Amino acid sequence: MNTGVLLRIESISKSFPGVKALDGVSFDILEGEVHAIVGENGAGKSTLMNILSGVYAPDTGKLYFAGKEVQFKDPRHAQETGIAMIHQELSLANHLSVMENIYLGRLTRNRFGFVNYKEMYKKCKSDLECLGVTDIDPDTLIADLSVSQMQMVEIAKALSFKSKLIIMDEPSSSLTRKETEMLFATINSLKQSGVSVLYISHRMEEIFEISDRVTVLRDGTYIKTLNTKDTNAKELVSLMVGREFNKTFQRKIKKIQDGEKPILEVQGLSYGKKVNNVSFKLYPGEILALTGLVGAGRTELVQTLFGLYRKESGKILLNGKEVEINSPTEAIKHGLGLVPEGRKTQGLFLGMKIRENITMANLPKLCRFLFIESKNEQEKAEYYVSKLRVKATDIEQQVRYLSGGNQQKTIIARWLLNNPKVLFLDEPTHGVDVGAKSEIYEIINNLASEGVGIVLISSELPEVLTLADRILVMHNGRITGELSREEADQEIIMEYATNQLNKEMVK
Repeated sequence: MNTGVLLRIESISKSFPGVKALDGVSFDILEGEVHAIVGENGAGKSTLMNILSGVYAPDTGKLYFAGKEVQFKDPRHAQETGIAMIHQELSLANHLSVMENIYLGRLTRNRFGFVNYKEMYKKCKSDLECLGVTDIDPDTLIADLSVSQMQMVEIAKALSFKSKLIIMDEPSSSLTRKETEMLFATINSLKQSGVSVLYISHRMEEIFEISDRVTVLRDGTYIKTLNTKDTNAKELVSLMVGREFNKTFQRKIKKIQDGEKPILEVQGLSYGKKVNNVSFKLYPGEILALTGLVGAGRTELVQTLFGLYRKESGKILLNGKEVEINSPTEAIKHGLGLVPEGRKTQGLFLGMKIRENITMANLPKLCRFLFIESKNEQEKAEYYVSKLRVKATDIEQQVRYLSGGNQQKTIIARWLLNNPKVLFLDEPTHGVDVGAKSEIYEIINNLASEGVGIVLISSELPEVLTLADRILVMHNGRITGELSREEADQEIIMEYATNQLNKEMVK
């Protein structure tokens, strides 16, 4: 139950080189409420959260927490004050146990100065049980937990600081629907105990399911705070983009013609326990979706095809000819491209410029006598920045300062420069806003219309049903179902993803 204002944000501004991330933002967060923050990539959400959690200091403005003005020196200061942040990329140490992660830097010691593991174990178990978590042993290594269990450990860690406000940045991005429901149950429990939750998500259905109020940011400015029950998705999106937003993407299904030959054919491909005897065909201009639950083997399949892993058995054929692909360099030579799931950890060089990120997979084509032709490189980068409408000050800007959607476009530009025959897209709209998502859909559709074969990995079933011509469903490293878009719906996809249809067939 809301009893008063917990956090008041007054005229907060923050600038970085070449960009004003926040400009006079003011609003408040109530005690015991779930308050959602929405906005397009580049709206200032992450910058604001980093200020609230002590990572950045604001240039101007004030913060009042529990009625007192606060100026955080660092994240630890914010934690001790009562604000904890759970980042989208979880910040746990995989080689340490659950209890060591929760009390890192605050280990319980006995009177001789030694760590009192018995006491710490007991305390950790109690903290976990307060969240209703009974399936995690405090001695378990973080590396042995599921993603949803790691989320629970992060929440337990936040509560161990006696946090009154927990900031959650895209907390469901790597969770299944069932795991998300468990997370929401935990959030509701926190709310009932008087803890406030600041919830950031691009998924509109989650905003309406979990939040009490929602604040909209746009281009670093505060737009409006609404009671969630009094608004709808159309109004929120219009506030986010600054205009009425009615754009819905529709794609005409590509029909495979009789006698048409596949651009890519995979026969009996296996890699460890992750990819087990997988076979499929991909045709020019087709968007073939790979879907399934987290851990089904989709990412490992495309990474094996791209040469990141060496296949143990099976064949890969391009335009009817068998090829051996044992490294990404060989994959690129054969006209393959990969936009990975983790753009910051796997796809981008954050400290390098937009120009360098776009051209690095094509440098041999941009060289003359072993030297890069700077003018040619610059022209190519500028062409694709313009073509994909990448919002940046210029191509010399560091890619770390771009929004998530524009970072994703930068990776796609890298492969367009290489004129790919086949492009693997692993969660291409993960963590991007509704406007950028629509633009990326158009880019994907245009590539397919130009004859590029596209393998799309997506956990968002509405996205799969919007883009795909055919759908392959995976479960435990195997393809358990193949569906045309006409016969596919979310229910039948989930039945294949959990292998229920195949079990019924066996019966």
